[in-house]
Amino acid sequence: MKRKPFKIIALLAFMIVISCDEPETVVTNFVNSDGTIMRKIEMKNSKNKFKRSDFQVPFDSTWIVTDTCEISEKGDTAWIKRAVKLFKDVNEINLTYKNDSGANRVISRYADFKKTFKWFTTEYHFSETIDKILSDGYPLGDFLDDEELLYFYSPDILKYEQEKSSDSLKYRAIYDTVNQKAEIWATKNLISIWIDEFSKLIEGKKGGKEAAIIVRSHVDDLLKMIVTDEQIFDSLWSNGIILKEYIGESDYERFKDESDTANEKAIENYLVDFKEYSVRISMPGKVTGTNGFIDSSEVLLWPVKSDYFLTETYNMWAESKISNVWAWVVSGLFLVFVITGVIIKIIKRD
Repeated sequence: MKRKPFKIIALLAFMIVISCDEPETVVTNFVNSDGTIMRKIEMKNSKNKFKRSDFQVPFDSTWIVTDTCEISEKGDTAWIKRAVKLFKDVNEINLTYKNDSGANRVISRYADFKKTFKWFTTEYHFSETIDKILSDGYPLGDFLDDEELLYFYSPDILKYEQEKSSDSLKYRAIYDTVNQKAEIWATKNLISIWIDEFSKLIEGKKGGKEAAIIVRSHVDDLLKMIVTDEQIFDSLWSNGIILKEYIGESDYERFKDESDTANEKAIENYLVDFKEYSVRISMPGKVTGTNGFIDSSEVLLWPVKSDYFLTETYNMWAESKISNVWAWVVSGLFLVFVITGVIIKIIKRD
């Protein structure tokens, strides 16, 4: 069985592949103060072709659906499908995710809503979360600094604007740096997955435990070889030279088939079939905190891509608060009542 180069596999996972039939999708959550959520899905495609199996987010016949056709100033035609539904709470949204039969059905997604009364204000918290794919992957923060992380998670439109701004050289440099480091991150995770699969396959076999420990101790060595010269690495790996050096020729011959099988399993686990989309959130009252970005319509925005939740849970959250005017009025009247009572007592005493 031919071994596929680690770096090629990592690059395949890291690349964003957009299908011609995949609609450009934006999901907007209009969060109400009573916990109900008006959820709107807008899907745009160059063809009037919307297959349910291609939908990035779930919806069904209970939604209000409209189909329109729009022509841009350049003469480009876009077919747009809009779906709207009022959910009584986040549990209903989570049920749609649980019963999803669309393109991203294998991904674990769920929403959460909290309302906290604090007398003078009422605070709200809404989030959408996607569980991580790899249970033991390396965090991206181990490879990127804060500025690079911010750029990595930024919407494409914001990156485009930054690269066209007066600071274009700065952002193009960040773009190159982030891509290089993210490629290393992806490659190291792939190596780790292969080692995990290889260890499982040889567990319980003669010399298997020892071989697994030895190989795991060489994660950084493997990564360095791939980064330094991937062509030499690919040749050495394909010929089994690297594994022979690590675990010895006899163990290599004994576990050669397991090595190949682990390679295929690593590819299967790593190359997630996910179709990206965007999430927007509109909160009641004034937004007081969020990890999202502000889009052109002043609504919070998050891009959703598979590498965002490869090794870490991807949580899109926003918090807001509403001032309780009636509480201020009641408190003011109570204060007046107390002060008046004190004054009357003083007058009577005199």
